[in-house]
Parts: sequence; structure tokens; C-alpha cells
Amino acid sequence: MPGYVMITGASGGFGRVLAAECASRGWDLFLTDIDPAGVETLAVELSARYGVAAQSFACDLTDPALRAALWDFVLSQALQFHMLINVAGVEYEGPFAERRLSQLRTMVRLHVEAVAENTHSILAFRHPSAVLRVINISSLAGFNPMPMKAVYSATKRFIIQFTLALREEFPKEQVTFTAVAPAGMPTTERAIKGIKAQGLLGKLTALEAKEVARCSIDYALSGRAEYIPGAINRVVKFLTGLLPDTLMAKLIGWRWKQAYQKCEKEGDTAGVIK
Repeated sequence: MPGYVMITGASGGFGRVLAAECASRGWDLFLTDIDPAGVETLAVELSARYGVAAQSFACDLTDPALRAALWDFVLSQALQFHMLINVAGVEYEGPFAERRLSQLRTMVRLHVEAVAENTHSILAFRHPSAVLRVINISSLAGFNPMPMKAVYSATKRFIIQFTLALREEFPKEQVTFTAVAPAGMPTTERAIKGIKAQGLLGKLTALEAKEVARCSIDYALSGRAEYIPGAINRVVKFLTGLLPDTLMAKLIGWRWKQAYQKCEKEGDTAGVIK
């Protein structure tokens, strides 16, 4: 495949798994993450293991100036791409009034500003002989209003709507867009705690990241618009879509408040408040 795959948030839990999946297919990588040592080490490891070219560029995507520096570097290296995977994200859960403004801004800047800007910027660097595949990682949370994670779910909803809208603006022979909306994945200790905090539903909806990564890329290569990993999650999305948003907000709010209170009693809100 000509050109590189660009992955944001590459050294995080799901980003790392996606990077390994792409490398296993023989694709060259351009990896970016806020963690300089982590993303550089990952690039070296994947290059050695799979024999692919792997470049890294440390970048805090919440900073407009650093985002500009990222694309200036791409231009200076004359890089071209056949795929962009917008993974970088963060989740701060809990009562809205208790969240710091900096946390709210971070979610908006990562899930809205960075996704839109990266997608716009990469169009100028599409490899001329390849279809550009853009994969935007959203969340199952993006389909419903979610008390206790209001900004997170709203910004993940943006990613879904943004992706589906862009599909109608570009010829499929040039650019395709796919939104991926997973539930929980046990990629880190914190993610595992979050899944456990949700009880039975968390266990039923969680999936292994390797399978989600493989299917996400396969869906994108086939030009599919949307991928919701897991049959149970697809059923949940369908059923919740039949109910009014106001009712869903009440039901989800009740469930998340219960999970939060449980973690508070146990003295551990790490699985709920991230």
C-alpha cells in the first residue's frame, strides 16, 4: 500500500493495538501521541517486528500551535498517506459541575477540534494512487445523551455526525470515511475498572481490542460508513434508538449514578472518573 498510515493517540491502549494491526499488514506508519518516549518506542518496536517504516512525532493535539507544527513537519518530510485513524481522546466522567474547565476543554479540543483539523489537513497529503481511508474513533456513548459523561458523549456524537456527513462530500474513489463506535475495551487498568463499575452490562458489551482493531480496518477498506463492534452492542444501539432521548437520559443517568456511588463507597472512583 503506497504512503503511510497516520494514527493519533498511537501509544495509548487502543491506538497501540491499531498501530500493531496496521504494521502486521505491512503498512508504513506515522505515529503521533502526547507521550514522546512512548510513541518513539512504539515506532521502533513495530518497525523491528514487522519490517515496516515507522516514524513518530510527539504532539499535544489540544494545542493549536502544536497541531500546526505537526502538519508543518509532514509537509517538510513530503509525506503522503493512504489512511488516517483519529484515535486520540480522553474521558472525564462524573458530575458535570465537579469537572474542571480544563477537563471539559480537553475533551472538546481532542474530539472536535483535532479530529476536524487533522481530517481537513490530511486531504492535501493523500497519496495520488491510493484511496484515502479516514477512520474516526467515536464511542457507543455517542448515540445517547449521557448524564455523568455529558461532554464526552456529546463530543463523541460529533465524531459520528461529522464522519457520516463527510461521506457525502467526497467521491468514494478518492476518500472514504468510517466511524467506529466501540463500547469498553480492557486495554488499560483504568479501562478495566470502568468496565467492572458497570456490572453485568459492562461485561456483556466489552470486547477485545485486537478484534475491534482488525474489524475496524476491514470495515474501512470495504467503504462501510459505520462499525459498532459486537452483536450485543448493535442490538443495544438499535433498541435505545427506539426510545426518546429524554427517557434514555433518565435511564442512563440512573445507571451511571449507581455505578459512581458504588465506586465512592469502595473508595475508588478511578473506574468512573477518568
